[in-house]
Amino acid sequence: MLQIYFGNGKGKTTAAFGQALRAAGAGMRVVIFQFLKDNSSSERKALSDIENITLIEGLSFKKPSWEFSAQEIAQAAVFYEKALGEISKLSFDMLVLDEALWACELGYIREAPLVSLIKRFGADKEIILTGAHAGKFLELADYASCIEKVKHPYDKGISARPGIEY
Repeated sequence: MLQIYFGNGKGKTTAAFGQALRAAGAGMRVVIFQFLKDNSSSERKALSDIENITLIEGLSFKKPSWEFSAQEIAQAAVFYEKALGEISKLSFDMLVLDEALWACELGYIREAPLVSLIKRFGADKEIILTGAHAGKFLELADYASCIEKVKHPYDKGISARPGIEY
């Protein structure tokens, strides 16, 4: 089935990774790939030691993705499309594609390869997508949770904190 966690609130990645942890605890093989993140988050460090969870290395960003030029976005898109092709060859029961919805919306990945992957594996695998907006993926989803921000420390100028936001 396809699960999506979307919205502008904190907790989309946390929800997806919690689901991955639950699946691994049940003996399921989980593959996790993150778009638009730099492979250094605290949750990656913790999950890397858990049996049945495979973390696929993504791009290492030197600046925020929203500062990328059109050429950098095109280069990232080539990387991400190739990564999806490689991921589709792996053996898994659950696939978490963190920030895939956001990457698709921003043009870092085309919608077609993502939809193709969902249709190829969605009948017998669990697939989880996160991002700001669900878009067309909402109609494909079996589970959809919209996580909305009511309050956030960012609103007070407080920066992201290790162990909380990353």
